Formats: sequence, C-alpha cells, structure tokens
Amino acid sequence: DCIGSTELFHISVSPDKGHPAPGATGLPAPADRAPVLADPGRELPRGQVGRLAIKGPTGCKYLADERQSNYVQGGWNLTGDAYLIDDDGQFVYQARTDDMIISGGYNIAGPEVERALLLHPKVAECGVIGVADADRGQIVKAFVVPKPGHEPDEALARELQEFVKKTIAPYKYPRAVEFRSSLPRTETGKLQRFKLRQAP
Repeated sequence: DCIGSTELFHISVSPDKGHPAPGATGLPAPADRAPVLADPGRELPRGQVGRLAIKGPTGCKYLADERQSNYVQGGWNLTGDAYLIDDDGQFVYQARTDDMIISGGYNIAGPEVERALLLHPKVAECGVIGVADADRGQIVKAFVVPKPGHEPDEALARELQEFVKKTIAPYKYPRAVEFRSSLPRTETGKLQRFKLRQAP
C-alpha cells in the first residue's frame, strides 16, 4: 500500500487516508518531491508513464560503488518503478522499469499488456517484453501459451492483437506474437521475463 526505499530510509509515497483512491499507491510524503520523469530532470505531465524519482531531506551514498550512478541521476533517486500521476495527483503503479517498453516514443508497461491478453478466453499464460526494432526502437512482443484445443497459428495471433487494441490503448498491442507450450518461471511461479529477453 506504499513505496519506500532503503536508500531514503523512509516511505516516500503512501495512501491519502482522507481521499483513498482504489488502485493508487497514494501521495508523496510532505517533505519529498516525487515527479515522474522521462529522463532525469525532464518531468512528464499527468497521465504519462515514466520513472518515479524521489528527492527529499534524507538519503545515502554508495560512494565508490557503481550503484550510486545507477540509483542517483541528476540529483534524483530513481526507485526502479514506473508510475503515472492521475488527474487527482494520485500515484498509480505501472511496472518495474525493467519491464517498461519504449516503442515509437511511448512508454508501455509490459504487465499491462499481459493483463489484457489474459482476459482473452483462449490464453492460458503469457509474458510480454520489448524487442529491438529499427523503426520504433522497440516493439511489444508477447509469448503466449494457448489454452488446450486452440491452434497456435497466425489467425489466433491476429485475434489476440485485435483484442488487445480494443481492451487497452491500441498502440500498446503486441506487434509480434510467439506461441510457446510453457513459459519460464521460478519455483514459486513468478514469470522470468529475463529469460524471454534472452530467447533467440
């Protein structure tokens, strides 16, 4: 119900008990600044997905450790989380930044596309990543395990693409669909997207 980090020593965004917003993490702590950034220093308007950045009265340094340059950029502490700020100023979690796909200038959260695909009655499992593309930088690629009795063919791929276009913003649809019999998961069932990224 909130987000904090070891580096900042406290919770930075938490629910507004006076105005709870379902699905939102909440509002920044009074002493913190917490914009959503496209790049360190370039703040995004409300409704656009970017990297959550925190700047406040506390923090720590890794000194000679490379984590310092990865975590602190342009004076901002980058949490590794992708957020958007809604019209009411509430912070709404989208994904880990590792799972964000930048395609044609748009920030697309892979887990959001996965949730849309899982609404389709022919999809048993799916995983979504970004893959390199000469024109768009990246495109959305979906790895899909169909439910038994459904043929993993081009017709199903097109059906899933059209379904996603109608379910979420059309530009987020998977331009590439690859069917699999299973997806890589940990012993506890967590999807291992990094293994999908390593796939040839």
